[in-house]
Amino acid sequence: MKLTVAKDYFNESIQHVSKAISSRTTLPILSGIKIDASFSGVTLTASDTDISIKSFIPAEHNQKQIINLEQKGSVVLPAKFLAEIIKKLPSDIIEIEVSPHFQTIIRSGSSEIQMVGLDPEEYPLLPDIEERKTITLASDLLKTMIRQTAFAVSANEATPVLTGVLWVLGDQFLKLIGCDRHRLAQRETRMETEPDAQFSNIVISGKTLYELNKILPDGNSLVNIVVSDNQVLFKMDRILFYSRILDGTYPDTSKLIPRSFQTEMVVNTRELVEAIDRAYLLSREEKTNIVKMVMIDQSTVEISSSSSELGKVTELIPVNSLTGELLKISFNSKYMLDALKVVDSEQIRIGFTGSMSPIIIRPEDGTPILQLILPYRTTN
Repeated sequence: MKLTVAKDYFNESIQHVSKAISSRTTLPILSGIKIDASFSGVTLTASDTDISIKSFIPAEHNQKQIINLEQKGSVVLPAKFLAEIIKKLPSDIIEIEVSPHFQTIIRSGSSEIQMVGLDPEEYPLLPDIEERKTITLASDLLKTMIRQTAFAVSANEATPVLTGVLWVLGDQFLKLIGCDRHRLAQRETRMETEPDAQFSNIVISGKTLYELNKILPDGNSLVNIVVSDNQVLFKMDRILFYSRILDGTYPDTSKLIPRSFQTEMVVNTRELVEAIDRAYLLSREEKTNIVKMVMIDQSTVEISSSSSELGKVTELIPVNSLTGELLKISFNSKYMLDALKVVDSEQIRIGFTGSMSPIIIRPEDGTPILQLILPYRTTN
């Protein structure tokens, strides 16, 4: 294999596929990036068996020559070193030459790097996905939906299915749900769907979705999502992102969501976030994260937290409206902040069905987001 490639394109592709490299792989070859060069362009592949990413660099883009190929071929090069060294090369053009025994020479400007390559034939094949169930979503909407749900997944590997986000494609809607038993985040969007494309128990690891979010382009470019029995493929312009589907049946979370409320409150999102954020500082020092909300009257609530060593924070904030019974309720301030910070609406509606029942948060602008937090029982 022998070619020259534009450094910025090559570096960008390496940064994309490197997100699939794991330091804990049991297969040594998976610590490398596979490079395939043909006359149409260069394809980079990386995988840790849970995630696999392919990035394609075209030979020509916008009438600009990106790659000059003298001899096609393949090689697997160590990912960590390759990612670091390519960024630091002095010239905008990189020359790559691979000998029959996969010894690789990389030249750029006055620099020459020799690397020990591995046989690409030993690299595992990527999953072959049948494109029967395919949906298309705008990239910016997909990024938003992931941001508003993936934070609520469980960090506890004892229940693997809860470390992922549930994807449900029903009649006219796509719904994403993250839940760790103490909180739930749900985001829905309307979508035209064919009956044979619908699915219900597709669970994708939260960590995987965070990596996908880093690669998804900004703006409304379209992403094709292909669902098979045990894999989901996200197809972008020049990137293929494969994710394994988590095993297990996701619990029915609909039973957690109250149908009606005995108390409802509408409040300015930013004012509530800032008040809880200040109370959180003290609750964090106490290592409990517990913050208390007391409804004083129909127009005022008190937010407070205390520490046996540092003292107490108390703050009154106005509410736009408060209907129903006045309550005192305690909750995990970090969970509350996580939930509020992904709501993009200026006003939020919070529903309560008692001081020990789930707290439900919805934006007032009608965006189909629902956040649920379980309250704490406190001694006082």
